[in-house]
Amino acid sequence: MDTDVIKQLLEDYKAGAVSIHDVLGKIRELPYKDMGFAKVDSHRKIRCGFPEVIFCLGKTPGQVVKIVAHIVSGGNDMLATRASMEIYEAVSREFPNAVYHEQARTITIRTTRRKPHKGLILIITAGTSDIPVAEEARITAEIMGNNVQVLYDVGVAGIHRLMKSHGELLKANVIIVVAGMEGALASVVGGLVDCPVIGVPTSIGYGASFSGIAPLLSMLNSCASGVSVVNIDNGFGAAYVASLINRTKK
Repeated sequence: MDTDVIKQLLEDYKAGAVSIHDVLGKIRELPYKDMGFAKVDSHRKIRCGFPEVIFCLGKTPGQVVKIVAHIVSGGNDMLATRASMEIYEAVSREFPNAVYHEQARTITIRTTRRKPHKGLILIITAGTSDIPVAEEARITAEIMGNNVQVLYDVGVAGIHRLMKSHGELLKANVIIVVAGMEGALASVVGGLVDCPVIGVPTSIGYGASFSGIAPLLSMLNSCASGVSVVNIDNGFGAAYVASLINRTKK
């Protein structure tokens, strides 16, 4: 849908020919920017609350730069995940305000000031080796306008470390639990709190963890109610869901 169609819709609305719901319904169907190598969803923010996020793996630096340019041209915040230093350097040449989060492998550009959602998202890791995935979740949740706290290296091998922070768990509106090895931490946390728990299995572990399959299956088989699970190493996906949950906090 081009600008002429949008102008006509607005004129029809002013004339009373269509309702505001009709106008918004048409806009939500709207369009994308066809770059040849990518069709960038221009109205993802209208439909889903946040602009399209760039997944950098498999894209060239030049392709990422062009997608970034389209997203920020609309006055949007920008998030790019799984970004290499090479891609960041290309982006930062065009956008000096771009920030690279090395552990999370994400790039952010902030163009708006968001009032944080009232609820708290708490991100927990079983071990230090799980932190990169947790950092991807943290950066994602923060740029989506959430209050975020972290609690790292509190896995079941030393459960007293978690129990010492039990009060922090109870303050959260939603908790993301990032764990490799056997992934037991998600069940433990799920049995301690009354809020949603999102498990993120990681590919951290020895051979029998099968690069994250073992913690994935453990979390899917959790005996604790209220535990849901995203894919292996998917900190971004966990944070996106957590942000949707956190929006409902009054």
